[in-house]
Amino acid sequence: MPKSAKQNNTLVIHDLFQIKGGGERLVSILCEQLQADLLTGHIGQHTFQLDQLPGKITDLNALGNINGIKTWRLARAFKNHPPQNNHQNVIYSGVAAPLAVKHHLESRNIFYCHTPPRFVYDKKSYYQSQLNIIKKPLFKALINWFRPQYEQAVSQMDHVLTNSKYVQNRIKKHLGIESTVIYPPCETQSFKWRSDGDYFLSLARHDSLKRIDVIIEAFKAMPDKKLVVASGGEMTAELKQAAAGHDNIVFTGWLTEANLLKLLGECLATIYIPEDEDFGMSPVESMSAGKAVLCSDHGGLLESVIHGETGFHIDNNNLKTSLTEHVKQFDRNQALVMRPACEQRAASFDTQRFMKNFKKFL
Repeated sequence: MPKSAKQNNTLVIHDLFQIKGGGERLVSILCEQLQADLLTGHIGQHTFQLDQLPGKITDLNALGNINGIKTWRLARAFKNHPPQNNHQNVIYSGVAAPLAVKHHLESRNIFYCHTPPRFVYDKKSYYQSQLNIIKKPLFKALINWFRPQYEQAVSQMDHVLTNSKYVQNRIKKHLGIESTVIYPPCETQSFKWRSDGDYFLSLARHDSLKRIDVIIEAFKAMPDKKLVVASGGEMTAELKQAAAGHDNIVFTGWLTEANLLKLLGECLATIYIPEDEDFGMSPVESMSAGKAVLCSDHGGLLESVIHGETGFHIDNNNLKTSLTEHVKQFDRNQALVMRPACEQRAASFDTQRFMKNFKKFL
């Protein structure tokens, strides 16, 4: 049946909901704005509330506990789950979700690629180095099984969209496919400037690539500067141990939405220095609240934070020293001067602008 003759409805397929991350928020916004159905491989306890979404929600409950097994189980689940009804548009988000395209070849298929899977392409050596001698052959087998299916699935998409020029170049390099950049959505009206507080704030998840350990080391050497570390993750215990005995460093744990908005609205500035970030929503949320960002000088962050206007890019080759210098120089006067530019910049990533650009492909 021709695509134009189908019923006008939409299905969004997303790998899994395990955290309150940017990808999960983007999918929730798409489902809400498009009145779409949702198919996902897993819904965990620490993610967004999905029961308020307008469409039908299908949880395949396919998550495994081991990383390699998790990818394999999710991929198999999406490959083997037949469609329950026809959709004119099918939107894919994630690593394994595109493998479901085989069931929707008569639909308009749109892939929002947050990144080509790092464990298959540019970060393969990094992930392999984390494995023991027994797991390495299994990891290689997973890649050999997954990669050709992933590349075939992506080649069957009608449109490939992505979150930054940085990832757009990676898609071209690894997949040989042209894509269109549509920056991720931010509910900018939800974030408000409240006061010019006296603390710097980290909102990143606690994993090694976010480099919160470097932020802590910098503040350990600046006892007169306050750091609040929000969120959580697999490195929380290690980070707390590293900060032990330093009263200027405080951990909040996972926050409710209300507490997060309060903490962000009252900070002096935020710090976000991940390694090789695809885009990063935290800086956009920070700017929405009128707060400047001290951030990495590479990756997608170069496309959101304007150096000297809405924050400062920290020298990746001299990370701790550069961060320390910028923290020492940043004061309330600087924060107030940057506030208008931050709020204006954040408007470029507002949800309504995202949806206007996205609907062009439906």
